[in-house]
Amino acid sequence: MNSESQIENLDHIGIVVKNIDEHIPFYRDILKLEYLGIRNVESQKIRTAIFKIGNGPTMIEVFEPTDPNTSIARFIEKRGEGLHHICFGVKNIEEALEQAKNNNIELINETPFIGAKGVQVAFLHPKSTGKVLTELSELH
Repeated sequence: MNSESQIENLDHIGIVVKNIDEHIPFYRDILKLEYLGIRNVESQKIRTAIFKIGNGPTMIEVFEPTDPNTSIARFIEKRGEGLHHICFGVKNIEEALEQAKNNNIELINETPFIGAKGVQVAFLHPKSTGKVLTELSELH
């Protein structure tokens, strides 16, 4: 395996809220971020509003749980609304996960799954990443 970094960019910042409809005006109308719409991610039981930041690849994803019995709903109950995770775009998600695992980073997802933007994603456990939930998203 190649020892160079798989990280290409900061893909997005994930912000968890109880109701995304209440927060869309702030990002769209006050911050003037380009609103790309809402996507439902059935596999994660979330509804996500996506906003593009300027001309770069970085986005803000504001999401809410669609099921009260999920880890996202429990997160809000325990910690409240706010910053949930950061996501890095990677060249090859399989290699990036292998690289993390080989460096004793605890993986939440051993196998990638399809995320809100229709690409493969996986999460690294905050115990191994300085208490920051970290997502990897394969570039498309």
